[in-house]
Amino acid sequence: MNTSEMPAEQRLAEAPLDASDATVLSMIADFYDRIDPVPLDLVDRLQFSITLDALNAELAELQQLPEAALAYRGEQASVVKTLTFASDSLTTMIAISPDGPDRIRIDGWIAPAAEASVELHQGPLCREVSADADGRFVFEDVAHGLVRFVVSPAAPGQHPPVMTPAVEV
Repeated sequence: MNTSEMPAEQRLAEAPLDASDATVLSMIADFYDRIDPVPLDLVDRLQFSITLDALNAELAELQQLPEAALAYRGEQASVVKTLTFASDSLTTMIAISPDGPDRIRIDGWIAPAAEASVELHQGPLCREVSADADGRFVFEDVAHGLVRFVVSPAAPGQHPPVMTPAVEV
């Protein structure tokens, strides 16, 4: 069907927007801004909602190891830092080691061993890896800074996601 055979409404609908269309759309936007403005606290309400949703997760605690458990042999151990987080449903241990002049590598283990999704949150960035059946996972080329982890089971219903407190790496 050529354009001359189309009904007028269809021809108008398929035509590109012009200056008069832009004017009408601008007037409609102004009208809605006046009668139904975006709430000033919308961002705060969204952040609260997201935080409330996170309450369904379990929070892990950073565990302090006795000094004897920190004993080591050799020079290399002095540059590796180990942290353990414990919660009711699982324990997560991470070993932090140098991975270049300004980067680190994080090797992790979850117990009881199981496949899981592990997220590393650092500022606005989120990286995700999978823990294998032995509970092992690795994040390479991580910048120094504040990080936190979220461990979610691969199989639904095992336990809620577990979030660690933020730590400096």
